[in-house]
Parts: sequence; C-alpha cells; structure tokens
Amino acid sequence: MIRVLICDDQDVVREGLRAIMSTAPDIEVVGVAADGAQAVEMAQAQCPDVVLMDLNMPVVNGIQATRTIRDRFPSVRVLALTTYDADEWVFDAIRAGAFGYVLKDTPRAELLKAIEGTAAGQTFVDPLVAGKLFTHIASRTVGTDTTIADTLSQREREILRLLAKGLSNTEIAGQLFLSEGTVRNYVSTLFAKLGVTDRTQAAVIALRHGLAD
Repeated sequence: MIRVLICDDQDVVREGLRAIMSTAPDIEVVGVAADGAQAVEMAQAQCPDVVLMDLNMPVVNGIQATRTIRDRFPSVRVLALTTYDADEWVFDAIRAGAFGYVLKDTPRAELLKAIEGTAAGQTFVDPLVAGKLFTHIASRTVGTDTTIADTLSQREREILRLLAKGLSNTEIAGQLFLSEGTVRNYVSTLFAKLGVTDRTQAAVIALRHGLAD
C-alpha cells in the first residue's frame, strides 16, 4: 500500500485529489495539508511514502516544504503538483529534491501512474516541463562525453544507464545482481560526481552525453 499525503491550499483540489486516490486500491491517503508548514508536520506524523506537493502555498511555500521534508525525512518522496510550468518553479522544485513534476490537469490515470512510479523510486516529469528542463540543461556549459565518462567506473556507468531508463534502485539491483543498499551507495556517488541532486538531473546528463544507450 502506497501512503500518500496531499498538500494543496484549496479545499476543492484536496478533495478532488482524494477522490482520485480512492479509485486506486494500492493507494491510501493518510492526510491532507493546506500549507507548507502543515505538510512538514504531517510528513513527520504520518510517514507517507509520497507527498503530492502544491508549490504555491501560504505560510511556507511548496519549494521550502519540499526541501525541509527531503532533509528531515529522506525516505519520503515528493511529487510536485502544480498549475505552473514556468521555469523558476520547475528548477526550484528539482533543486529542492522533488522526484517528479506533474501539472494539475494531468489525466487521472497518468497521475496515479506517477504516484506509483514515484513510490518505486522512478522519476516522472510532465512532458511540458520536461521540454523546459532539457532546453535548460542543453544550454549549459558542461564537459565532453569523454570527460564525463572518465570520471565514472564501469559499474557506475551501468547504473547511470539504467537510472536514465527510469528504473528504480530495486530494479537496478535485480538486473545487476547487487543489493539495493549497494545500488543506493552507487547512486549517491554518481550524484556527487555529476554534481546533481536527483535522478532527473542525472538522467538528463546521461542522455546528453550518450551514456544512456
């Protein structure tokens, strides 16, 4: 059962999301929060697997709440949910540690899929948002393919390739016959070497430098 905390400042949105979640037998809504401060408190009290986080909230905004939750409760995965696809929201959410970014008009089936995937360690980014993300990454000055590859061991390149395909740590461990803990350690090392903070950024770098094939 995937435990979900819904965070949004509008009653109608919270109830709508709760109704959508109720149609999925493997998802349980463990609480709702109306602002970022409540989101942090309820994340501690309810220990959700996934937090659906609206970014434009009062008291403490969703970006700050996401950062606090990821710092205090690293096992909790945050899926940003918003009406905004503006660049500043996208990149701030990713930098704060969000595992994915979906818009509020995402179809029900896709939203449920995103929640389930996020709980499994996958990264989901709305196509409209992904385009901005790739454009941003492509415009930045980064090292050459050889330079990036030379910093990684063969095993790290294998894990990066599978990560870029959207596989969770558990799935990577199964394919490479490693323990999940070992994969987590490799992923942490990859993030440090690539200078990124989440799987989406790592996957984009892998794709750009030909390390995802």
